[in-house]
Amino acid sequence: MSTRSRNTLGEATSPYLRQHADNPVYWQQWGSEALAWARERDVPVLLSIGYAACHWCHVMAHESFEDEATAALMNEHFVCIKVDREERPDLDAIYMNATVATTGQGGWPMTCFLTPDAEPFYCGTYYPPAPRGGMPSFTQLLTAITDTWRSRRDEVTTASAAITAELRAAGGGLPSGVAPLDATLLDRAVAAARADEDVERGGFGRAPKFPPSALLEGMLRSHERTGSALVLESVVRTAEAMARGGIYDQLAGGFARYSVDAEWVVPHFEKMLYDNTQLLRFYAHLGRRTGSALALRVAEQTADFLLRELRTETGCFASALDADTDGVEGLTYAWTPEQLIDALGFEDGVWAAGLLGVSSAGTFEAGTSVLQLPADPDDDARWDTVRRSLFDVRSTRPQPARDDKVVTAWNGLAVTALAEAGAGLGRADWVEAAAACARELLALHVVDGRLRRASLGGVVGASAAVLDDHGALATGLLTLHQVTGDIEWLTRAQETIDLALDHFADPDEPGCWFDTADDAETLIARPRDPFDGATPAGASTMAEALLLASALSQPDRAARYAESAAATLDRGVPLLQKAARSAGHWLAVAEAAIRGSVQVAVATDGGDSALVDTARRHAPGGVVVVGGRPDSAPLLADRPRVDGHDAAYVCRGFVCDRPVTTADELIEALGRRHPPATTA
Repeated sequence: MSTRSRNTLGEATSPYLRQHADNPVYWQQWGSEALAWARERDVPVLLSIGYAACHWCHVMAHESFEDEATAALMNEHFVCIKVDREERPDLDAIYMNATVATTGQGGWPMTCFLTPDAEPFYCGTYYPPAPRGGMPSFTQLLTAITDTWRSRRDEVTTASAAITAELRAAGGGLPSGVAPLDATLLDRAVAAARADEDVERGGFGRAPKFPPSALLEGMLRSHERTGSALVLESVVRTAEAMARGGIYDQLAGGFARYSVDAEWVVPHFEKMLYDNTQLLRFYAHLGRRTGSALALRVAEQTADFLLRELRTETGCFASALDADTDGVEGLTYAWTPEQLIDALGFEDGVWAAGLLGVSSAGTFEAGTSVLQLPADPDDDARWDTVRRSLFDVRSTRPQPARDDKVVTAWNGLAVTALAEAGAGLGRADWVEAAAACARELLALHVVDGRLRRASLGGVVGASAAVLDDHGALATGLLTLHQVTGDIEWLTRAQETIDLALDHFADPDEPGCWFDTADDAETLIARPRDPFDGATPAGASTMAEALLLASALSQPDRAARYAESAAATLDRGVPLLQKAARSAGHWLAVAEAAIRGSVQVAVATDGGDSALVDTARRHAPGGVVVVGGRPDSAPLLADRPRVDGHDAAYVCRGFVCDRPVTTADELIEALGRRHPPATTA
């Protein structure tokens, strides 16, 4: 048998690809060799893109890819390529754009048929094993594609050329100079987002509902700038609805990917690292700002979930927990009243059923319910005992599989969240976990001076890092520099930002970015997606890193970073004007920018400092805080202690208040509202 005429996914560093290593399909990994094989055989490429925690990816695999007859049809007429969208977001972006352009919708699993030159000519998502709901069966589709390829090749050529041309035409950068980035623009963006709020049930828009993590952070920063009670009410409504719903794991902490209903009751059960890092950052910030016991509890439990269930042996964080357990969705998480009584005894079981919304009718499937917490218990001690007991019982059930792939960008988000929340809430263990993760990323994911996208089991993959990897890692390193005062974190962050500026910035359009490097693999289009989605866009992530670096760096570097940050944010203006809900991270960074780049430098004797702790607890989101000995960091240059006391210097842009030496004075200075700046 040819080395090509076999399934090669057992050699992959992606758990998702390895899940398909035993399929009878001759799956290949993406690369020039697989495309060359299609050219030699004169057959189309069947490209299947998914990810490990994807429920319908598992369904299609079981129904079609594990079926010998279907596999034989695929092997005979196609070169079949599997791609993990999390490992190759560039490929995912290109072919998802093609899928949406040709069908009007997208999703995973994604199923695309390509020419050997990688140009798509037919795209779709899930296909059933038998005709259903107007969809052809997967084998019917395979037969039709094969017939078209053989007998109507001119139609394939025409379709692939048209789709590819559209993808390339849509790849331009956002316009600049549309409007000034100022308070009026941001207030209108927040108002537009609030117009879509589901006031009764929390969240924005209709079901399915996804946690609007970045948007909530941006709106909370808006409240801090404006003092708007209405904006804060919107933020709190959604935060509380999610925290009390079934989308939040009431026993173990952590959020599921989304809710299938408008009430946040029944989740799609996969738990993603990127969701929980962003939500940890937001809930910790909300807890600091409002003192909400619920927000603080959710932040603590979500951090515990990350450290307990997603931290790998290397100190970095795994990508996800699957939606399914042994092929059954929700098997680990759903309960009946009888199961609660069996676990807790009659009295506590009945009490827990009432507290957690578990009834004989059920909220999920087959009379089972997903646990909710509509109201706080009247007996906290009893609830703590019950919660621990239920968690212990649940731990004996079959558990969902974990995708152990370590993605640079998502681990960068984890570093930022753990370091920022740990510093703000006095959890040194979270800060140390962030530092351990960052050290491992820098040791393993930087190869020959360039960043890689992912690793598995301490082995780095071949895929090059994309833009959001650089932005998220740099932001995490800059956050660690603020929290620890260690200059090495600043140095490595600057190196990462400089790499991004050299290889991802559009030289012809200042402020625009490509998602792949200028020396990366040449694809049919060079992707750049400016919209924030489940994770922040690469461009908005770079805007945050640049803004932080401009406040933390030496003057020569700071000027370059500030100029690039302003140009990048200028390109985000059209998104804030027209698609605020898809520009949540842009909003959060812009709110920090129009404050005038607020910095708090606390000169100390090198030991613990009440002023540093005060600054971290009370600073608005996006404010830079650095504490340490005078001259130990660029932000502490020429800023001494005052009369033997620690001194805090609060600066906005190039203007600084007089130094203060007491917590009350610092809180007053942080709360003082100045006229917001404009970046254009």
